[in-house]
Parts: sequence; C-alpha cells; structure tokens
Amino acid sequence: MTDLLEQAVAAARGLAPDRQDDIARMVLRIAEEARRPAALTAEDEASFAISRAQAARGEFATDDAVRAVWAKHGL
Repeated sequence: MTDLLEQAVAAARGLAPDRQDDIARMVLRIAEEARRPAALTAEDEASFAISRAQAARGEFATDDAVRAVWAKHGL
C-alpha cells in the first residue's frame, strides 16, 4: 500500500461509519474497473490485426525510426 493510500485510510477512520462505507464502495468500484480488460472498438481491433500481420512478416520499425519518435516526444 502506498503512503498516500495509508493517509487516506487513516483520514477515513475519523469519519462516520456511513461515510466510511461510501469511501469503501468507491474504492471497490475503482479496483473492479481496473481489473476489467479494456473494451476495444472495431477500429482498435483492425489496427491490432494490421500490427500483428506486420509483425508476423517481420516488418518492424528501424532503430532510426524509433529514435525519431522518441526525439519527437522528448525522450
């Protein structure tokens, strides 16, 4: 558990039981959503299919192309 989450739990201990339950429900909802796989659109699926086909053919970006993308984003 992170320090911030521990601080939040400590703060919640001082609240009324009904407020604690509200917080607990929110945390559980967020945790459940984080466990669910992301829903992909048809466009996403098509893009991944193209990428998988390119990889199967051995079509990968060159080192120079990767460096250019990194540089574009300040990496």
